[in-house]
Amino acid sequence: MKKLINDPKNVVEEMIEGYVKAHPDYIKQLPENNRALVTNRKTKDGKVGILIGGGSGHEPAFMGYVGDGMADGVAVGNIFASPSPDPILEVTKVIDKGAGVVYLYGNYAGDVMNFGMAAEMADIEEDIRVGMALASDDVASASKEENEKRRGIAGEFFVYKAAGAAADFGYELEEVVRIAKKANENTRSMGVGLTPCSLPQTGKPSFEIGENEMEIGLGHHGEPGIEKGPLQSADRVAERLVNDILADIEINSGDKVAVLVNGLGSTPRMELYIVFRRVEQILSERGVEIYRSYVGDYITSLEMGGCSVTLMKLDEELIKTIDHPVDCPMFVQR
Repeated sequence: MKKLINDPKNVVEEMIEGYVKAHPDYIKQLPENNRALVTNRKTKDGKVGILIGGGSGHEPAFMGYVGDGMADGVAVGNIFASPSPDPILEVTKVIDKGAGVVYLYGNYAGDVMNFGMAAEMADIEEDIRVGMALASDDVASASKEENEKRRGIAGEFFVYKAAGAAADFGYELEEVVRIAKKANENTRSMGVGLTPCSLPQTGKPSFEIGENEMEIGLGHHGEPGIEKGPLQSADRVAERLVNDILADIEINSGDKVAVLVNGLGSTPRMELYIVFRRVEQILSERGVEIYRSYVGDYITSLEMGGCSVTLMKLDEELIKTIDHPVDCPMFVQR
């Protein structure tokens, strides 16, 4: 497994350095902590700040979503590892404009602990109000009865989109948190893994899978899925992913959804569009309208092969957030 890197111990720092140099009109690195990055554009006083973050290796998440209409700052962790509380706090201090800051992150033990610690530090040390919303869209990671245990995967993108729009609308902290949580509650994802990735520090596959196998429900860090089996066609895979989602959330004829077909890092867009083709057919057959569609690499896992499908059930309030324009280095919507 080949990597275009220098010293494996420096990949995160060198990536951040290159990213900031490539997009100086969007983002800057804070001198207090090299894992803390904030928007380089002026934001309004009184606007709720949006802070996202997580482990490296998921690019364009999370740095790529700092910009107009989405996040105001990001805390960057090691590969597939949560950022520590220190960069989270440094970003919080800079992006607070007097209305507080909302933390958005995936439902993983390290993230829950570190973002929680940073929120306490912001309150006690800086007198900054912090609200939090977790992404937990992966239907494969726990049952409906234990949905509080579900991890966040590609559906996090829709939570960022909704919360960023709500903050832009001038909503207060509690309203931004409510909308972020509502976006998560109306979002479901399901993934399939075809080939593993390898961490730069080890150079070894993150999991084992046979040459002609696939794994349904695989996590973004290589966490075990719910079923291994022979590789199937794109249509059969799309049907499995969508049917599992529709069994978990009530989406009826006449409803509107946003759809994300997300690549995990090495899957060509050709294949993602073939999957989307079948997703659209299934929803159309059920009388469900695709209001907006997103196809591409939005939250990846290094060079892992495979994809995920995400459906977000929309109402008028969520449509307003989905329609809001965005201008980030890795995502633009007009």
